[in-house]
Amino acid sequence: MERLVADVVFDFSVKPRLSSERGNAMLVASSIYEACKYYDLFRKTVFKGRCALVTSYNPQAKDITLEDTGANTETEKESIYNTYTALLKDVVAKPSKTKTETYEDDVKELFKTQPANMRLLIVVDKLLTGFDAPPCTYLYIDKSMQDHGLFQAICRTNRLDGEDKPFGYIVDYKDLFKKVQGAMAVYTSELDHSVPGESPEVLLQDRLKRGREKLDEALESMELLCEPVQPPKSELEHIHYFCGNTEVPDDLKEHEPQRAALYKSTAAVVRAYASIADDLPEAGYSETQIADIKDRVNSYVKLREIIRQASGETIDLKAYEADMRHLIDTYIEADEPRKISDFGEVGLLDLIVKSGIAEALNNLPKGIRNNRNAVAETIANNVRSKVIKERLSDPAYYDKMSVLLNEVLADLKAQRISYEEFLKRIAEIAKNVQEGKSDETPAKLNTPAKRALFNNLNGNEELALKIDETVRRVKPNAFRGNQAKENVIKAALMALLGNDAAEVERIFLIITAQREY
Repeated sequence: MERLVADVVFDFSVKPRLSSERGNAMLVASSIYEACKYYDLFRKTVFKGRCALVTSYNPQAKDITLEDTGANTETEKESIYNTYTALLKDVVAKPSKTKTETYEDDVKELFKTQPANMRLLIVVDKLLTGFDAPPCTYLYIDKSMQDHGLFQAICRTNRLDGEDKPFGYIVDYKDLFKKVQGAMAVYTSELDHSVPGESPEVLLQDRLKRGREKLDEALESMELLCEPVQPPKSELEHIHYFCGNTEVPDDLKEHEPQRAALYKSTAAVVRAYASIADDLPEAGYSETQIADIKDRVNSYVKLREIIRQASGETIDLKAYEADMRHLIDTYIEADEPRKISDFGEVGLLDLIVKSGIAEALNNLPKGIRNNRNAVAETIANNVRSKVIKERLSDPAYYDKMSVLLNEVLADLKAQRISYEEFLKRIAEIAKNVQEGKSDETPAKLNTPAKRALFNNLNGNEELALKIDETVRRVKPNAFRGNQAKENVIKAALMALLGNDAAEVERIFLIITAQREY
């Protein structure tokens, strides 16, 4: 039992879904007594406070009144009773429920909705049928099972909840594989084959054969995605294809579908590769093919990072990003492992502001920083991305920044300025864009909202401050989207803006875009 516990703890530290805390697991014990023992063992590990016991047992004082034990000994019944008594000590029973039922309802809800807080459920018979928990990715079986019971149990991991869970895993400690085949036969023999349409048969598939198919498909899709990139297909040509022309303001946004496809396809390649990385020879690949596949996967991961940096999308907030980082760290060999910066996971513009242009460029991927054109386009795209995201909050200011960006790019292309002068000017623009203000901004405009009003009122500082004070004073709570509440603010603006309804609507749009209101 201690070895099994050690296996589970190890899996949770290295297996993608488990280590990213997006998934969790169930352990099937052979008896309530063994389930209690497992629970006690797991409480001494990192699972303390994040594992639970769900069995058919409900502690009653009469369970142990007739137990006769010697000194310092404990019968199985007493062991179970004592484990449950400690387990339920702080549980407050809900109306019409026992403490045990209340406890089980709570841990099942946590298991389904908060896999990071409920990592493992230890069960015997309960929850092996009819319990659907999409986060459940691993099922550890330490119990002899067969037929429908076994088939139902192994289906607990079948519910999918994201791209990082293509299927679930069964870890078998009882050599049940032949019984699984038998359970499948029993199940399929009872299926209705008379209904037209797809066959209801449940088939066992060869893991390595299916894994090879998925890897080959993922690599082919990636190759097709990158096929339109112009020769010589260096980093710069890839930046052009996935990010567009920096001199065209809308091009970065227009090429977003290509970048999204690249990120998704890279994730598919990495996951397909990781699923059989340790078994590539057994999957039928030759040594030459294995070396080629490793090189291709590595190059796609590097390309993904280059495009993310070049487009200003360096922070990917998708839920499975932690899973991707784990896979890349585990299975992909990087040429130059490095910490991106001393400031944690920050974007390029933040890095320029905090550490200067030289340090920021040193932290770019080698494929970008060794090419002056790639550097110029990367910084320009990061600035452009920020302008696009923030424009609604301050149209006048960010339009001005966009014009300055276009001017410096045009000057560089026409060779009216040196590369060094370009870096100096683009760093200043990047700083102003990231901070949302320039050095000439009046000191009283000490919030983004005040600055946005100032910039969009032709530099009228007094009026900007008056509108800011008025909005803060009259705005109802949660006014956005509520016509009556919005009208309260608009009515107050009318007097300040000369009863100009069109101007009120224009300024109101800027007000609604401010996070501080």
